[in-house]
Amino acid sequence: GHQLTKRWGGDGLPDDTIHIDMTGSAGQSFGAFVPRGITMRLTGDANDYLGKGLSGGRLIVRPPEEAPLVAEENIIAGNVILYGATGGEVFLRGRVGERFCVRNSGALAVVEGVGDHGCEYMTGGRAVILGPTGRNFAAGMSGGVAYVLDESGMFPSLVNPEMVDLDELTDEDVKFLNETVLRHRDETGSAVAERLLADWDASVGLFVKVMPRDYKRVLDAMARAEREGTPVDVAVMASTQA
Repeated sequence: GHQLTKRWGGDGLPDDTIHIDMTGSAGQSFGAFVPRGITMRLTGDANDYLGKGLSGGRLIVRPPEEAPLVAEENIIAGNVILYGATGGEVFLRGRVGERFCVRNSGALAVVEGVGDHGCEYMTGGRAVILGPTGRNFAAGMSGGVAYVLDESGMFPSLVNPEMVDLDELTDEDVKFLNETVLRHRDETGSAVAERLLADWDASVGLFVKVMPRDYKRVLDAMARAEREGTPVDVAVMASTQA
């Protein structure tokens, strides 16, 4: 990643220019700081801090096809995944530990279950969680959006409500989720994604949208400024002082 950025700058290279395929158990910080242009695929599992500081690259982790375990019921990677990520994508077939997407500010992440403190202090990006979460979800979350599949109906009781609302999905959300779940299936072979897509009309109704209130005000102000032809930066500043 350092060599790529040194030669090509902050924009990196087109997605998937470089492919790195690995098999086995990765240690700490797999795919840390990977810039745009590099895709890393791991068949196996990973430890903590996967995707730390991810800056545009793509990470895909899945268990071996011959593994006897049920992927969505088992841990595929550890704690503090995507800490401080600014861009890129992560697709994980299986569950992960605590503090998933902490301080994520721009990456897309798809996973099949998380531990406590999911999306803690998140400021941007999108998280799609196709499974259960732990307690204190969205604590300090000031930006970005999380979509959580709530098949048990228990998710609202696990959310820290101080800074976020639980909103209905828009048509744009439904389109995004369908495309993202499809990509997750194609990238990882996910049985969960396959099941959801097989009855999508029913499946999409099980998702809960986690939306930070301040972030929502900023987005609404930007949209209103564009409609009215007024300066976007002025509208954003006004929304943050409301």
